[in-house]
Amino acid sequence: MADKKQPAEGPQQDSTRKEIIDVDSERDTVQRHSSPSAGSPGGPPLQIEPAPGTPGTPGGAPFQVAPPPGSPGSPGGPPLRVAASVALSQSFVAPTDDAALWAAIRNRTEAIRGDRYDEFIARVLCEGDAAGDAVCLPEGDDRYQEQDDRYRRPRTTIAGAINAKRAELLGATSGYGVDAYNLLKYATQAFLLLEAGVVIQSPRNPLTGAEGPISDFVPGEASRIGDRITFEDLEGRLEDYLGKSINVPGGLPYLKRIVAALAAGLKEDSPFCEGALTYRFSCPSMLELIWSYWHEEGMLVQTMNAICMRFQNRRGPSERDPLANLEIDPLRPLNNLLWGYIQDEYNRLTVPRRAYEYDHHYGLKIIGKAVPEIRSADSRSKFIEAFHNLLYRTAAFYREDADTTVIADGFSLLSSLREVHLLLAEGAHNQFGDLPWTSRAEMLMMQWILGRTEMREFLRGRAMVPYSERWMGQVDTMKKLQGWTDTTITHFRNLAVYGEQILLSIRYGDWSEINNQDNAKIWARYWRPEIQGYIHAYLAATGVDLSEDIVDFRGAPARYVQPSSLLEARIGQGSQSEIATSRASRALSSAGVSFAALPAARRRALNPARKE
Repeated sequence: MADKKQPAEGPQQDSTRKEIIDVDSERDTVQRHSSPSAGSPGGPPLQIEPAPGTPGTPGGAPFQVAPPPGSPGSPGGPPLRVAASVALSQSFVAPTDDAALWAAIRNRTEAIRGDRYDEFIARVLCEGDAAGDAVCLPEGDDRYQEQDDRYRRPRTTIAGAINAKRAELLGATSGYGVDAYNLLKYATQAFLLLEAGVVIQSPRNPLTGAEGPISDFVPGEASRIGDRITFEDLEGRLEDYLGKSINVPGGLPYLKRIVAALAAGLKEDSPFCEGALTYRFSCPSMLELIWSYWHEEGMLVQTMNAICMRFQNRRGPSERDPLANLEIDPLRPLNNLLWGYIQDEYNRLTVPRRAYEYDHHYGLKIIGKAVPEIRSADSRSKFIEAFHNLLYRTAAFYREDADTTVIADGFSLLSSLREVHLLLAEGAHNQFGDLPWTSRAEMLMMQWILGRTEMREFLRGRAMVPYSERWMGQVDTMKKLQGWTDTTITHFRNLAVYGEQILLSIRYGDWSEINNQDNAKIWARYWRPEIQGYIHAYLAATGVDLSEDIVDFRGAPARYVQPSSLLEARIGQGSQSEIATSRASRALSSAGVSFAALPAARRRALNPARKE
C-alpha cells in the first residue's frame, strides 16, 4: 500500500510548528517529525509586523535613527565627513538621423584623398591588380558597355576596361605620344566613379582593392556620437535615413524634396531622355568645388604650370626665373607623362572657367595675372558673410557648451545653417555636377605627378617637414623659389578638406525642414574637429580670426573680405617689409654702420611695422 501522511490533530498543531505523522500500514509503524519553522534554516522567512501606531507604521510617527551621543554627526559631536566627488557634465542631446549622412560624408571624403588615389594608381596601373567594385552601383552592374548580340561582345566592367587599356599601352611598340597620360586620365575618372557617392564602406585593402572586414569599428565615430559603432550598423542607419520621407524612394531627403517639386514620377534615365541623369539623384558624387578653390589659392596649379614651362624650355613671366638654373634631367622618367599633360591642355579647364564657377557657387573670386575681369551673370555675393557668420556662431556655441553651468542655445546655429543651405542650393545649377568632378580629376593628376620621386629630386625640397601627402613639399618648395608666399600648403590643404566636409553636411542636409535646435547642436558637436581646424587654417593663411568677438566695428568687415584679397595683402605686406629692410640696410652700409648691430628699438624705428 502507498504511504499516507496525516497531519496530527489537536494540540500537536500551533502557529509556528507543525508536526507530521507518517503512517506505514505495511510495516505497522508510526513516525513523527516536524516541518521547518519560520525563520529557521530551510524554513519560510520570518515576518514581524510592528504594533499599530509605532514609528514607521501607517499613521504612526516617522521612524528616526539618532546617532549615539558624541559620534560624528550627532549634536555636540564632531562633523560627519563623507568622501565624495561632484562633477558637472555637458548637457545631453540624443543623436539624430543626420549623423548617418555625416558619417557617409567623412567616409567618402577619406576614400578619395590623395594618398588613397596614389594607392589606386599603384595597384591598377603598376601591378595590374583589380580596381575593386564601385560603391554606388549594384554589384556586377559597374558596366560601361551593354552586351551587343550582333558582335557578341560581353559587358565590360570599369576594372576590366582599365586593364584592357593598360595591356594595350604596354603592348605598343613605340612608347611615344600621349597614351601614357591618357591612361592616367582614364584611371583617374574610374577612381572617382568607384569611390564617390553617398555610401559607407570599410577602407579598401591597398594591395587588392577589396573591401575590408565589415565587423570593424568605424574610426573616429566614438568621440563624435559617444558610442563605438561598426560599419555594418552604420550602413543600416544610412539606409534608414535614405529610405524615409516623401513618396520618392531611395535618396537624400533634401534631393527627394527637390525631385518631388519638379515633377511627379520623374525617373532616372540617360541624358538623351526626359528624366534625371542616372545616379545624379540616388547617388550624388559628394564633391565640393571649394576643395579646388583652396588648392588653387595654395598654388597647386601655378606650381604645375611653372614646371611645364620649364619642360618646354620657356622662361617664366618675371625677369628672373629661378627654374632656369635647375637641371631638368631628373624629370626624364616623366617625359612621356609631362608631354601628354602639355598636349592635353586644350581639354583641361581654364583658369577663367574655374573662376566663374567659384563665383557662381560661393561668390569667391581669385586674383592673378591669368584671371581676367570677372563679369558673372549670377554670383553668390552673400555666401562669405553667411558662412563666416555660421563659423563665428559655432565657435561661440563651443564656448557656451564647454561651460557646464549653462545650457547653450542652438537656435542661432539653426538659423545660420538654414541661411547657408539656401545659398548653396541657389548655386547648385548649370555646371554644378560636372565642373567640380572634372576639376577634382585634373587636380588629383597634378598632385600625383608632383608627388613622384623625380619631382622631389628636381626641386630639392625639405625632407624633414611632416606633410600629409607626398605632393605638398614640392608646392612649398616652388613657392619659396618663386617668392609667391611663405604660407605653407598644409593650411590650404586643410581649408580644402575641412571646407568640403562642412559644406557637404550643410548642402545635403534637410535644413529647410528642421525646426529642432538639437539637430544644430549635434551638427556642431559632430563636426567640431573640422570646424575648429578650418578656423585655425583660415587664420594662418589670411590673418583673420573667424572666431574672435567683434568689439570694434572697424574690425568687422575684415571677416567678410574676399580671401584672395587678404592673401594678396599679406604677400604685399611681406614684400614691402623686405623692401624697407633692404633700403635701411643699404643706407646704413653706406655710412659704415651694420643694421644688425643696432639696438632693437632703433631697428624698429628704421623699419616700422606696417599697420593694417
